Amino acid sequence: PQMELEALRSIYEGDLCFRELSPVSFQYRIGENGDPKAFLIEVSWPETYPQTAPVISMDAFFNNTISSAIKRSILDKLMVEVEANLGTAMTYTLFEYAKDNKELFMENQPVNTVTSVSNSIAIGTPDVPASKKKDKKEQLSKTQKRKLANKTDNKGELPRGWNWVDVIK
Repeated sequence: PQMELEALRSIYEGDLCFRELSPVSFQYRIGENGDPKAFLIEVSWPETYPQTAPVISMDAFFNNTISSAIKRSILDKLMVEVEANLGTAMTYTLFEYAKDNKELFMENQPVNTVTSVSNSIAIGTPDVPASKKKDKKEQLSKTQKRKLANKTDNKGELPRGWNWVDVIK
């Protein structure tokens, strides 16, 4: 672990996403600051690390908007990577794997999560209809998304000329 520690320090030197909490415990933020889909992974090495799996947690306060189901699925996917890399220095591998798969990990995480703010506002105005709380964006099924993607380019814009009139018939 000492060599891995030095390697991590040199690889992530100047990387604002990386934090060394102790010589055996590290945090890495996947995603830019302010990215609603960013999340923090914490990796801690037990005494017998590389031979045994590191402890991976997502309990950081930073992740409190992420649903527990998504945290569980991210951790499950990371544990598969851990199994594949047992016996080798894997902290860097795990962080990079999480970075590469951020979109996949977070695809089911709704972006506009505001918790515990909305209930403190409506104290003096009881006549506000309850329907104004949070309008969830409607979830599209995979086929709906695919149809939409086929009609549009990958930025969600219609192709140039989709509404042109055919002058020469």
